[in-house]
Amino acid sequence: MKKRGLHELYAINAEKADHTVFGRTSNPLSRRGFLSGLKTLSVLLGAEVVYGQFMPAGLIPAAFAQSDTPFKIEGKDGLIVLNDRPVNAETPAHLLDDKVTPANRLFVRNNGIVPTAPNPDTWTLTIEGESAKQSITFTLNELKQRFKHYTYQLTLECGGNGRAEFSPAATGNQWTTGAVGCPKWTGVRLKDVLQAVGVKDDAVYIGYYGNDQHLSRTPGKAAISRGVPISKAMEDESLIAWKMNGEPLPVMNGFPLRLVFGGWPASTSGKWLSKIVIRNQVHDGAKMLGKAYRVPCEPVAPGASVPDNEMCIIEAMPVKSLITYPKSGVEQKLSKPLTVRGHAWCGSTNVKEMFTSIDFGQTWQRAELSRPVNRHAWQHFTSNISFPQKGYYEIWAKAVDETGKAQPMVLPGWNPKGYLNNACHRIAVKVVA
Repeated sequence: MKKRGLHELYAINAEKADHTVFGRTSNPLSRRGFLSGLKTLSVLLGAEVVYGQFMPAGLIPAAFAQSDTPFKIEGKDGLIVLNDRPVNAETPAHLLDDKVTPANRLFVRNNGIVPTAPNPDTWTLTIEGESAKQSITFTLNELKQRFKHYTYQLTLECGGNGRAEFSPAATGNQWTTGAVGCPKWTGVRLKDVLQAVGVKDDAVYIGYYGNDQHLSRTPGKAAISRGVPISKAMEDESLIAWKMNGEPLPVMNGFPLRLVFGGWPASTSGKWLSKIVIRNQVHDGAKMLGKAYRVPCEPVAPGASVPDNEMCIIEAMPVKSLITYPKSGVEQKLSKPLTVRGHAWCGSTNVKEMFTSIDFGQTWQRAELSRPVNRHAWQHFTSNISFPQKGYYEIWAKAVDETGKAQPMVLPGWNPKGYLNNACHRIAVKVVA
């Protein structure tokens, strides 16, 4: 018989997995089955599930939802591998506790084969396209000498971060929470370079091309070629970057040159950047069409088949947060309050309020929240939490942006590719006497 992991069982059928693993049922008429399941769960956790009557059915307990299996990538530390062709790896939440994400802790998301030993001394960037007034090729040194340098702390998050929680399961890397980070990036403003080349009035989009190879190794076939509307390209914080946290970019994160668009899907921030095209139409490069980095324009039922022409391009990422301390599964003394901290971010605006809950969202406690250091940087929150009795708890975190939009408690609307999961992050805590 094939052995299946917990995430796989829940992805196939969450309610059936609840019954199979814990003997728990969501049927409101089967109270005995529900209570029996809670008892089984409490035995496995080694503590009573406090507020267990509020725990949503079909949800993997946070104590079992984390994985600590490390995968070693050059220049990285503690990342978890999701795929090795191409290499994709995420960072466990507790390793993202730094206010500025260290280079060795930034997730890896590749679509093709990483360039071998890219040479910054011979690297060039060409700007052209039907809406460019001229075509110019810059060396990396020319970019550094000709344009003013800027440094911004910018949040990058994969559009598929959180995909592992969707049911029915969506294809692609099964990211949990760790495909996000917020390092400091140094480079030149994209708009300064575009304006030096000249942008025609009919420009609506820019697209990028990098020197990564398609997995098939077919000459001239792009692994990925995405882009952003010209309005996003012209934002002050949109960078052509060559440094992360004051050091050259890691090879896995785009050395020697890349785009950085804070707050938008990281797939728009092209790595190993060699060409930018100024377009008079929405860019139609690789991973821009079909269902790639798109969600249904209107809500659909889970598992629904959605025609390509009813899918819309993802732009700004939704409001979200992440608990980075303590590590999920911590044991805490009943007599001592627990300090919880983490980060919150939003792709189009700032986070206005931050809350935590210990009773599966029945009540919420306001957390302290910092302001961002600049646009598109994440914000930091702290909360001191006391527990009424010993037992098993889950701490849930919920951010609310300046427009009043809040994270959903469990899952947002389903979509075929499993994008934009901004459900509340949660960690497990066992409170002892």
